[in-house]
Amino acid sequence: MDVLCKLQHFAIITYAVDPSRFAGMFPARFKLDTLQINDEEKALISVVPFIDVDFTSAVYPFPKFTMGQTNYRIYIIDKQTNERCVWFLGTTLDSCTLAVPRLLWNLPWYPGKVKFDCAFDETEQIYRKYKMTTEAAWAPVSVELTQSKDAKIELLGFPDTQTGLVYLTHPLAGFYYRHDGKLGTYRVWHKQLEVASANVNLARFGLLSRLGLVTEKEQQLPHSVLIEPTNEFTIYLPPKVVK
Repeated sequence: MDVLCKLQHFAIITYAVDPSRFAGMFPARFKLDTLQINDEEKALISVVPFIDVDFTSAVYPFPKFTMGQTNYRIYIIDKQTNERCVWFLGTTLDSCTLAVPRLLWNLPWYPGKVKFDCAFDETEQIYRKYKMTTEAAWAPVSVELTQSKDAKIELLGFPDTQTGLVYLTHPLAGFYYRHDGKLGTYRVWHKQLEVASANVNLARFGLLSRLGLVTEKEQQLPHSVLIEPTNEFTIYLPPKVVK
């Protein structure tokens, strides 16, 4: 049941906030994966918007789907395995296929009308325009990103850029509370992401504001913004229930 998909207009918009904001959000099996930034302990949460392109079975003949999606994830450590992973608050998906993950696997996925308005300059290899909106009751979004050619990636709290990129882009296991309250997990795989730096021009993430995780003022000042026009992921299915 594994799924292969290309992700277009892929961005990781990350915020560093006080760890106390995440109290009680996940089971005791996990702990926050924190950093020291300017002598203060910080926890990281990322918003990850993209378009699933050619979403299809990795094994069997199957129809291909294209759909907008946004993931909300907190960086954690699994104390049983010491693996760095992420805790999914949930996902918005713009597709009629939403019924499959919600009903079949009880995934915390929610409907939303996602629109991307992007212009990527192939010659300069930068986005001239990156806008994304989501109309949704659970997690409305309005975000605009900008890019400058040859802008350096700066990741506060990490000993070097490569360590930070692995931390932010390469967690392969995700955990979450299913709609039935049980603990669920699934894994992904991807090659090294070829991300570049970007900046927030405007950010309004309704879920982060509503849950008190990142204020609207703080949303304008992210820890980092990483962006890649296209990459490819393998999603290992079906998700599992953790006993």
